[in-house]
Amino acid sequence: MIDPFGRAITYLRVSVTDRCDFRCVYCMSEDMEFLPKSDLLSLEEMERLCAAFIRQGVTRLRLTGGEPLVRRDVMRLIERLGARLGDGLDELTLTTNGSQLARHAAGLVRAGMRRINVSIDTLDAEKFAAITRWGKLPAVLDGVMAAKQAGLAVKINAVALRGVNEHEFDGMIAFCGQHGFDLCLIETMPLGETGIDRNEHYLPLSTVRAGLARNWTLTPSAYATGGPARYFDIAETGRRLGLITPLTHNFCEGCNRVRLTCTGTLYMCLGQDDAADLRTPLRRSSDDSALDAAIMSAIARKPKGHDFIIDRDHARPALTRHMSVTGG
Repeated sequence: MIDPFGRAITYLRVSVTDRCDFRCVYCMSEDMEFLPKSDLLSLEEMERLCAAFIRQGVTRLRLTGGEPLVRRDVMRLIERLGARLGDGLDELTLTTNGSQLARHAAGLVRAGMRRINVSIDTLDAEKFAAITRWGKLPAVLDGVMAAKQAGLAVKINAVALRGVNEHEFDGMIAFCGQHGFDLCLIETMPLGETGIDRNEHYLPLSTVRAGLARNWTLTPSAYATGGPARYFDIAETGRRLGLITPLTHNFCEGCNRVRLTCTGTLYMCLGQDDAADLRTPLRRSSDDSALDAAIMSAIARKPKGHDFIIDRDHARPALTRHMSVTGG
């Protein structure tokens, strides 16, 4: 699949549910209303859609949410997708908040998963509870250590928030170095009303990197995962620091991914509203020709990029759609 700008689309992010057991302040409102369960694709339908994308050139799948591990029987889908590894699919990964990880880590490895991303914005338990509104840090850390013990490579994702966690990144680098994890910092994105002022908390990662360089030796790395992060090797820990900068330095020129929601809607760009309905052709016929055509038509509309802006003149979200709807 080649988009209008010559980019090969090889990476699909699949939101298996919009539901989450946290209510992170930068992601969703505390009184979030989720989709009726009847609107969601079945796990069998999700597998069929993923198979269609693999057939057309997707080699990497990442399961997201909401929180993917709260979806009932999601391990059944993971096992079925894992069975496709080596048969068109090169990698199956997961982004999780870690709340359910302790009981699923071993099963993820058995299904063929080799690495995961875990979202942890602070190592301060009280602050973690405030950011996630409902989360408990000890349970998440138990899940992370279970993942490590099971043999999963772990990357910690942290959203950089001014006035919240901006002084913790040195400690997080040290923590990740101690346990053999990579750390990826992410600029907050203006998606959906969450009840907080993003302008107040927006923290450019160019500023963060300059501060970290005073204490750590950061060297640009050739390492890449297929996602939008730019990596730096950290000499003192032997691990890596990733930076995802949708605002200060967007990653659109090399975009190789599209996002599928739990209702069968395909978003060709995280920062644009244009979408394609794949549920209708999926359910209309067991013959995949119409589905394949719908996918190719959507890829032909993939835009060049997004234009996220956060400042006092752009205080409202760039899109009304919450991140949990599109897939984190």
